[in-house]
Amino acid sequence: MKINANTIRPGMVLDHQGRTWSVLKIQLIQPGKGGAFIQVEMRDIQTGNKTNERWRTADTVERLDVRERDCQFLFKDETGCHFMDDETFDQFQLPEEAMGEQAPFLQDGMKVQVSFIEGTPISVQLPQQVTLEVVEADPVVKGQTAAASYKPGILENGVRVMIPPFVEAGTRIVVNTEDSTYVERAKD
Repeated sequence: MKINANTIRPGMVLDHQGRTWSVLKIQLIQPGKGGAFIQVEMRDIQTGNKTNERWRTADTVERLDVRERDCQFLFKDETGCHFMDDETFDQFQLPEEAMGEQAPFLQDGMKVQVSFIEGTPISVQLPQQVTLEVVEADPVVKGQTAAASYKPGILENGVRVMIPPFVEAGTRIVVNTEDSTYVERAKD
């Protein structure tokens, strides 16, 4: 099925140049001059090779018709990430590299969508937002304005994010899993 390039999301499976690709990361780039384009980091499902492609936002790409199933993340070890199908209770694993930059956001028991092509799991789509605790936050610098100032913070999963000055270590926040950005303070 043809889709516009600006609707590509991590976890989707694309057919490009006769190969099957799993989308790992996307970045929308809007240059000061000319039209916007999307840069997509993809992994070849057969060989595991990665590549970057750029498309104008109006371009169309071929999204493969894959079967998506609701699954649950069980655990991660040296062999990869282990999941269980919610319907059949079958367990399977994917290499951590297949998850791309979203791998650190996996949490025990998390509900995810796994894409299958001919019964083989190929990619995982995480929920768009997760709640995590900030374990380390830089102190607030006096004189910074609250309007556009952010400070670095480290989450419990080791991911570094930019957080507002009022967020301190020990605070639970909501983070966007697609681009590792702060959304809001968690409502406990």
